[in-house]
Amino acid sequence: MQVLNQITTAPRRTLALIAAICVGMLAFGMYLQYVQGLEPCPMCIVQRYALILVAVLAGLASLKGQSGWWKTFGVLALLASGFGAFVAARQSWLQWNPPEFATCGRDFYGMIENYSISRAIPMIFRGSGDCTAVDWTFLGGSIANWSFICFAGFSVLLLVLLLKGGKRT
Repeated sequence: MQVLNQITTAPRRTLALIAAICVGMLAFGMYLQYVQGLEPCPMCIVQRYALILVAVLAGLASLKGQSGWWKTFGVLALLASGFGAFVAARQSWLQWNPPEFATCGRDFYGMIENYSISRAIPMIFRGSGDCTAVDWTFLGGSIANWSFICFAGFSVLLLVLLLKGGKRT
């Protein structure tokens, strides 16, 4: 109960913490890509964009003192976090239940360069052989599993903040 009180009585700090965790997760993703040599799949890239959105929106919500300002950006951050959780859950499902015939798909930028947006966006969410690969694990969970847990945690925190509507500190 004390933790819940701390979260709801200091929403600016909680929102800033969410933004900082998102930035840390993005930095870790860059480390895995550029230092460890792991190539992100289209679903990983979409999750990165969702992380960027959550970080920016939560950061903006933590800056202003007006209730309407932080609640508006909080709702938008909640939507972005829910979207990220959906994509991470879908990728986790694909990793647990890989399709019989996995083909290696194009990367996100290759899709955008060679196809119209109306054709590229559905291709991103179809998943490819790359999206089913588990190249890195921590405590038995893949990147997609941990990403889902983080997005779900952000969603719960944001929902608690919005429903409790804590005072500004």
